[in-house]
Amino acid sequence: MASTPSAASLSPPTLLRNAHVFAPEDLGLRQVLVAAGRVLWIGAADAPAPSVPGLETIDLGGKRLIPGLIDAHAHVTGGGGEGGFATRVPPVPLSAFTAAGVTTVVGVLGTDDLARSPGELLASTYALREQGLAAHCWCGGYHVPPVTLTGSVRGDIVYLDPVLGVGELAISDHRSSQPTFDEFVRIASECHVAGLMTGKAGVLHLHLGDGARGLELVRRALDDTELPPRVFHPTHVNRRKALFEEALALARRGCTVDVTAFPVEEGEDAWSAEDAWEHYRAAGAPPERLTISSDAGGCLPTFDEEGRLRRMDVGASRALADALRTLLARGHALDAVLPAFTSNVARLLRLPGKGRVAAGGDADLVVLDADGGIAEVMAQGAWHVRDGAVVRRGPFE
Repeated sequence: MASTPSAASLSPPTLLRNAHVFAPEDLGLRQVLVAAGRVLWIGAADAPAPSVPGLETIDLGGKRLIPGLIDAHAHVTGGGGEGGFATRVPPVPLSAFTAAGVTTVVGVLGTDDLARSPGELLASTYALREQGLAAHCWCGGYHVPPVTLTGSVRGDIVYLDPVLGVGELAISDHRSSQPTFDEFVRIASECHVAGLMTGKAGVLHLHLGDGARGLELVRRALDDTELPPRVFHPTHVNRRKALFEEALALARRGCTVDVTAFPVEEGEDAWSAEDAWEHYRAAGAPPERLTISSDAGGCLPTFDEEGRLRRMDVGASRALADALRTLLARGHALDAVLPAFTSNVARLLRLPGKGRVAAGGDADLVVLDADGGIAEVMAQGAWHVRDGAVVRRGPFE
């Protein structure tokens, strides 16, 4: 079968001049040379640029250039279905990610890991790759045993290139399988060993519900087994303030904890992503152990006492860009805020070339406007957003 040329291979080499680079460290004004989907060179603002045939030069005029955001939790096939088949959320299109500055995404199955199949998730992941996005996925879903394509968690991680681990396995939630401790650590060990075999993340990405047990299973796993803390990656830890305190304690023990950028109403017993970032920092928890994801395409439900769906919202990757802009508006330094959206995620997921602006790294770049909004997006060397407008869309958008 003939392969389609990638967008990067068809894009001219590009020199970005007068870019204020946050790598995420503040590097000051730099020139950045991009070609064939990679950052080839970063030089001082006044350094002679390499001579490259067909070079396109773009002067950013001092605008901030950052790594593309990494969204480690997105329902790329669509989530929902918790209020009947009519509440199934449609698949998330390419531009919903890129317009939010997301250049790498990790797809999940949620409550519905039956009608939403692992094969469908894998196919949607490959489709996003064909459209120019760096895309990966988790195997399994909310329930035990995890749904797989090969018949085992280890098999999916070892044999299926996009699969990084298991997620989102649900605990402390009325929609979960109520896994026993033995079931829980068996799945975690499968993730860990598969990661050792492949060099992949081998992470167990955990959905946290509102249940009072919170992160008890993770604490017990750290106390009673030899599994390393990096295997456990609990998400939605800002959905209850008491749960967030539990997450802080786990971060101090070496777990990376994930905050979700979902809407929080005034007076609600939850932290917004921005408030959670501030509380995490004020608590003095390890800065490298915090990530932020969007739950894009996922149903954000509210249930009544009888377990009936009262109302629902839908997550979106733009919540990441909104959280970043809000934190900047509150006066926080960009180089302090960025790692939770970029380098911390790449380190946990073992994605080389992602999460940083560095020579030899992937050309996943975002230019911010003066207010911290998304102005330009380059994914793997190809422009997807220019001057705030989407210029590349999926085939059915």
